[in-house]
Amino acid sequence: MKALILAAGQGTRLMPLSRDCPKPMLPILDKPVLECLIEHLASQGVDQIIINTSYLAPEIENYFSSGRRWGVELAFSYEGYEEEGQLHNEPLGSAGTIRSIQQHSGFFDDTFIVLCGDALLDLDLRALVAAHHETGALATLALSRVESEKVAQYGVAVLDDLGRIMSFQEKPKPAEALSNLVNTGVYVFEPEITKYIPEYTPSDLGSEIFPALARDGRAIYGVEMDFNWIDIGRVADYYAVQMSAIAGKIPCIARSGKEIMPGVFVGANTRFDPRRCHIEGPMVIADSVTIEDGATLIGPLFIGRGSVIERGACIDRSLVFEYTRVGAQATLSKMLASGRWCAQPDGFTIDPQQTGICWILADSRTPRKNIYQQEQLFLEQINDFPPIVELIEQINREHACSRPW
Repeated sequence: MKALILAAGQGTRLMPLSRDCPKPMLPILDKPVLECLIEHLASQGVDQIIINTSYLAPEIENYFSSGRRWGVELAFSYEGYEEEGQLHNEPLGSAGTIRSIQQHSGFFDDTFIVLCGDALLDLDLRALVAAHHETGALATLALSRVESEKVAQYGVAVLDDLGRIMSFQEKPKPAEALSNLVNTGVYVFEPEITKYIPEYTPSDLGSEIFPALARDGRAIYGVEMDFNWIDIGRVADYYAVQMSAIAGKIPCIARSGKEIMPGVFVGANTRFDPRRCHIEGPMVIADSVTIEDGATLIGPLFIGRGSVIERGACIDRSLVFEYTRVGAQATLSKMLASGRWCAQPDGFTIDPQQTGICWILADSRTPRKNIYQQEQLFLEQINDFPPIVELIEQINREHACSRPW
């Protein structure tokens, strides 16, 4: 079985998380979402996968390479062009990429699956493909029933008694929605679908191709499926998913490492003495982390690979991304933090470099003496400008990212 994973989007609603990382490569605990999807596809009998890329394409292609590690054959379709050694992204949309891949490689020679690369799921794909073949459909969509107030976030499908899709509504207002069955971004197609996709132009399945097929009376069906489907479209969604995963509430996500006390998982080569820190689980601490004495860690909490938590730091219900140094006596509460940015679940962002507080959050691979010099320079400057101190203290109070002077 073959599959296409859509992974070309920029993920603007996930900024700053997606600033340096493609949305499908954002980790759930210590594993990228896209890797979770590939593992699931392999477990469902999919052995050939093509991934369309555009934004930060090398991050995806270099990580997965041939796919041999996951027991699948992987190929990539880059959407854009190279000029003077620079990549210029030109995404083709969820439909346009299907047409382009088929024109250039003929990859789709039998029934195939398409799914989005930015959502977690444990869908029984074999059952979906079987339902597709039973109806003789050109296209079959996996649908999920959501609460009425949430339909405005999705495309809504209206079915007849046989499961044929009669019409679509793209993100309707709850009062105007004709159904609460929504498109989950998982599809089964026959190769003939490419005939209905325009050439050489970006196009979208949900807003363009599916409504046109339904209007023309084509055999497009929807199947309501009972499965876990977790979208990470916004920073708040991503934070909530991570909190659930840390607590062990997502069946398809395993907490890695050794459980040193109930709900506290610690990876290999991690250095810390839990007797000299205040620990309240649940939490997952990845490989090669250093936690100095006197730190306070309150879960749900995740600390990424290679991070350093300095003496006396307090981290509460937060996500610390890989290779992040959290400074001595710093406090993070309900934050998503890296050495390049610090964000709240509502999307409010602080840039440690621009605000001059890079000793609170920094790249753990940066020599400590460099960070110390920046700290001393900043403290000398603010001693001459008391209003700046007041401003920073206000930021710290309001946005829970602080260090006492």
